[in-house]
Parts: sequence; C-alpha cells; structure tokens
Amino acid sequence: MKTIERTIPAPSETVWELWTTADGISRWWAPDGFRTDVERIDVRPGGELVYTMTAEDPAQIAFLEQNGLPLGTQARKVFTELNRPHRIAYRSVIDFVPDHEPYEQLTVVDLQPSDDGTRVVMQVEELHDDVWTERLLAGRANELDNLVRLVS
Repeated sequence: MKTIERTIPAPSETVWELWTTADGISRWWAPDGFRTDVERIDVRPGGELVYTMTAEDPAQIAFLEQNGLPLGTQARKVFTELNRPHRIAYRSVIDFVPDHEPYEQLTVVDLQPSDDGTRVVMQVEELHDDVWTERLLAGRANELDNLVRLVS
C-alpha cells in the first residue's frame, strides 16, 4: 500500500459529506483538467459509486489521445467499509487499462480530527505496474489538493 496524506482545513463531518455525496464528489474528485459526473451513489457497505470522468483541458485531451485512451471513462467503486466520519474504504474496478484484464484495487481513507481541520490518510493499493501506480498516486494527490482548495 502507498500512502498519501493531506490536512483539509475543515471538520471531519464536512470532509465526509464532500466524499460521500454526488454534489460533493463532483466538486473536487477529478484531477485538474477533468470533470466528474456522478451517476449513482449508494453509501453503504456493498453500495456503489458510479461516475464518469471526462477530460476537458486541451493538454489532458492530447495526452489521452496520444496514448490511445478514451476522453471519458466510466468508473465504478464498491464501498467496503464506512465509519462516519472516520473511515471510507472502497474497491475500484480497474477496467480502463488497454490490453490488460480488469481487476480491483483497494483504497482506505482515514479522516482524523486535527488542530488545523481533518488529517486525511489515504492508503492506496498499488496497480499492476509502476507506471500506472504513479499515475494513480499523482491523480489522487491532485484530487486531495483540489479538496483543500475547495474548502479553503
């Protein structure tokens, strides 16, 4: 597991709401240059989050086209553990990698109250190779930075 940490300048309950509602997720979830449209969210163990992430920035569009990747990707996550407002865990279906069989990847997010707001500790299971793992980590770090900006 790889770990990403950020302090979000908001109470844990606010961070929880931004992480577990369609409106909240659509406001910060996508990395820079993308937008996220939530199609379905069922916040309970076994419930799904289904959304489409679409490239909007010309540089992101060019990167995706150059690498033979679609401009929009539907993603599906299944919640495995929810402990409001302390922990969110989910398995992501990794089915967008060209020439690679789909598989699942676990993410565990702990929300810890701190003097400055909420300390987010995200543990991310590695993907099938180093290149894709680094892409995942960069995307998640960027998303957390977006969350910080949103509540600042």
